[in-house]
This record gives sequence, C-alpha cells and structure tokens, in this order.
Amino acid sequence: MAHFAQIDENNIVTNVIVVSNEVLLNKDDYEGEQLGINFCKSLYGQDTIWIQTSYNNSFRGEFAGIGFYYDDELDVFQNPHPISTIIIEPTSE
Repeated sequence: MAHFAQIDENNIVTNVIVVSNEVLLNKDDYEGEQLGINFCKSLYGQDTIWIQTSYNNSFRGEFAGIGFYYDDELDVFQNPHPISTIIIEPTSE
C-alpha cells in the first residue's frame, strides 16, 4: 500500500490516504508517484495537491500526519509539534 498526503496552499497536511500499489503501476510494472497523484486528484479534485509519504520513513522524512508541514525545498514532511522531554526536578520537603 502507498500513502499520499494532501497539502493546502501553505504546505500543511490536511488529509492522508492509502492507495493500492496496483494504482501506481504503469504498463511496464514500474511504480510511479505521479500515477498515485493522478488517482488522488480524480477522487478529490484536480485542484488538490498530493505528495507521496512513506509509512516506514524511507523517504521524505517522517510519515505525514494531519497538521504536518511539507518543506518543498528539503522535500520532507516535518512534525510541527515534536515530542518534548519534560524534566521534573524533585522538591525538597
């Protein structure tokens, strides 16, 4: 299965969908991202923007989630809220 992220005009992910690998295969059995993009546009409208994302993080940084930012210069998805480490100091009584 392939995953595609829809981004808005500000490069914020608004939707992530799963697309069958069969949709991505061309006549030579080569998997092409553009075929998946075309499929997504056929479902959601030609004016939508779609980018493939990797569930196992093998390309484009992190797996895209709703609210993530797509950096088109680096070609990666970035989590706008990385997990923070909170250190709680013991109090003396």
